[in-house]
Amino acid sequence: MKAQLLRRPCPVEQSPLEWTDLPVPSPGENELLIRVHVCGVCHTDLHTVEGEISATLPIVPGHQIVGVVEQAGATVRNFRVGDRVGVPWLHHACGECEFCRSDRENLCEQAQFTGFHVNGGYAEYAVALAQFTVGIPDGFDDAHAAPLLCAGIIGYRALRLSNVRPQQTLGLYGFGASAHLAVQIAARWGCEVFVATRGAEHQRLAKELGAAWVGRAEDVPDATLHAAVMFAPAGSLVPEALRALRKGGTLALAGIYMTPIPELKYERLYHERIVRSVANATRDDARQLMQLAGQIPLRTEVQTFPLKDANRALLALKRGEIRGAAVLIMDH
Repeated sequence: MKAQLLRRPCPVEQSPLEWTDLPVPSPGENELLIRVHVCGVCHTDLHTVEGEISATLPIVPGHQIVGVVEQAGATVRNFRVGDRVGVPWLHHACGECEFCRSDRENLCEQAQFTGFHVNGGYAEYAVALAQFTVGIPDGFDDAHAAPLLCAGIIGYRALRLSNVRPQQTLGLYGFGASAHLAVQIAARWGCEVFVATRGAEHQRLAKELGAAWVGRAEDVPDATLHAAVMFAPAGSLVPEALRALRKGGTLALAGIYMTPIPELKYERLYHERIVRSVANATRDDARQLMQLAGQIPLRTEVQTFPLKDANRALLALKRGEIRGAAVLIMDH
């Protein structure tokens, strides 16, 4: 099978992904062999490829996989050959540690992640554990479903951890794949959404998708927001978000990677403001997001690239040139 393989991390400008042939993997008894149709391109992939987070190498990246079941292991009961399925970031959790036993499998001590510890979806075929695979809601074609599998799930979890309530004011800092879905969910909840992003095209899309206000981070008025979510991996924006947060508000940091957060004046954090990170997601998050996506229904903006152009897609993502989400298309 054709695949994009990362052997050694380096800046994406140097095209670190190697276009190669790999054997088609064989599924275990509780696994699915999936014929990949599309795979979303995520900032986590970019951080992996550039070495900002350390993956098991060599690795095939990609964790927003949509495809069909080609083969099912002997003990699989929830999917059959021919079913359309999605594979998200969480590949495996042990089910036995203190986190798994308290409905926090996203923090599992033995967690493994798709396209990070095990080969992912930048390939024509992928293997996934059946119990960590999800169905795809009707109404989404393959390319438009792909961003739901990480951008959507993490955006949804970040909204929940921000403690935002219906009809409140919410700030979103950065406007890429996750934020363009989170803004729609928040708007559905009746929130007044402030989107802080520099790009004119991103500002236009935020307005189209329901933002009440768009502008730069430094322009959000003081003490305006009941809650905020930081999608941009820029630690320098954290003090700006705290400045705009009301007393008792929560700032959720949604990224897997962030540049250093500068020294804070205590007054920015005082009055019981909360800063918390968002780490991975659970299977319940995935199932709830998929249900919500079909109900709203969420509108996913995608820009597609052939699998062989994965390096080019990652470079466009790094440069902020993607409107919505980038998706790789397989050429079976």
